[in-house]
Amino acid sequence: MNFTHPFRDQDGDKLREECGVFGVIGARDAVNIAALGLHALQHRGQEAVGITTYDGREFYSHRGLGHVAQVFADKSISETLPGEMASGHVRYSTTGGSGLRNVQPLFADLSAGGFSIAHNGNISNASHLKRELVRRGAIFQSTSDTEVIIHLVATSRYPTLMDRFVDALRMVEGAYSLICMTEQGMIACRDPLGIRPLVMGRLGDATIFASETVALDVIGAEFVRSIEPGEMVQVDHKGVVSSHRPFGNPAPRPCIFEHVYFSRPDSVMDGRSVYSVRKQIGVELAKESPADADLVIPVPDSGVPAAIGYAQESGIPFELGIIRSHYVGRTFIQPSEGARHADVKRKHNANRAIIEGKRVILIDDSIVRGTTSMKIVEMMRDAGAAEVHMRIASPPTGHSCFYGVDTPERSKLLAANMDTEAMAAFIKADSLAFVSIDGLYRAVGEAERNNASPQFCDACFSGEYPTSLTDLAEKDKPDLLTLPVNKVA
Repeated sequence: MNFTHPFRDQDGDKLREECGVFGVIGARDAVNIAALGLHALQHRGQEAVGITTYDGREFYSHRGLGHVAQVFADKSISETLPGEMASGHVRYSTTGGSGLRNVQPLFADLSAGGFSIAHNGNISNASHLKRELVRRGAIFQSTSDTEVIIHLVATSRYPTLMDRFVDALRMVEGAYSLICMTEQGMIACRDPLGIRPLVMGRLGDATIFASETVALDVIGAEFVRSIEPGEMVQVDHKGVVSSHRPFGNPAPRPCIFEHVYFSRPDSVMDGRSVYSVRKQIGVELAKESPADADLVIPVPDSGVPAAIGYAQESGIPFELGIIRSHYVGRTFIQPSEGARHADVKRKHNANRAIIEGKRVILIDDSIVRGTTSMKIVEMMRDAGAAEVHMRIASPPTGHSCFYGVDTPERSKLLAANMDTEAMAAFIKADSLAFVSIDGLYRAVGEAERNNASPQFCDACFSGEYPTSLTDLAEKDKPDLLTLPVNKVA
């Protein structure tokens, strides 16, 4: 099932996760388990996929552009990836651009042996560190921020690989969930604030790591626990698990948008069902922003749980007023503006028999640039809706994310340039309302947002970034790597 937003258009009008990671150690069929786990995480990245394995002697990798089912369609590929340890990655290109050289896991032969790394997140001082590394003679093979970590490990002067890894991570800022493979075993870790998610499971004698619990469900593994913020979990080839906490215990700040949109609804985040949280957001939205209407209609698929919650709380009937086609490919020739506009109806169509003459409440997860919302409202009008009221299951997105989420620059975010009334006029809705930030916190089980020490990273709503943003402060400096991806001068 595809949980990416079906209305994402040419302008990239929806926030999207950068990637998902998966690791398994101690399984005879490691590569196929990894492929199945990555398939469950496909919603976190649909541009590229890679798997690296280790058989006790050598590391093997296969990477490609496209979906997991496309890149690993040929069963003979798995035969080229032997071993009982495997890690994998699905990605979008937020940092570094697209192209095969940026597809993870990345691998390097270090003085201490082979080292593979798969990364979910974003290093917010990567460019700064890269400049320093290049001055010291480092040669980069990709434009991914993840490669910075490899060079920091390679140049560290500590004696053991684990100490070098810790030393490297002490120099980076931002968000990361990492799954690394060495000749000694697997290392999984989260940044000290736990911004990006990572969980651990068991499958027989094998240890599993994944971005979300749904990957454990799909492979038949048992959930053990979440990797704690700032924790590094080491698993050797005998299955011995050890935990290290080299970064102290700062107050965690996990990404709250995982609950709003990124995670699959059948995942569990920090003990909370994502589906239940999204329904509760709808309940909070109905309490805060009621509307006199006949129908509650979700924008498929991401708006469905919140719409159910809104309908149940308000007593207004829930209806599928937008019908989604499940047979739409990822690519489509769009030679003109008219054809691009028609592409929305190719993917979804208004259910006129339900909508005509009705006052409808549309529920969606977010508004980024506003172009998508405008098209959806217009679709309702064309189907004969008497009134169209838009309700959004997140606060206004007025700030860019620098922690591994693909967002436009702030000047292109609708909420950064308009108040709610002006946004309603822009998307041509009769009314528009967002859930409050306290309402969102209540939906995830908190009494309210602790403004002195927020329980989550909500920077895309509040503008309060929990880490330094060195590269943003130095953004006028030119990038070091400027060759077009997969081209030569």
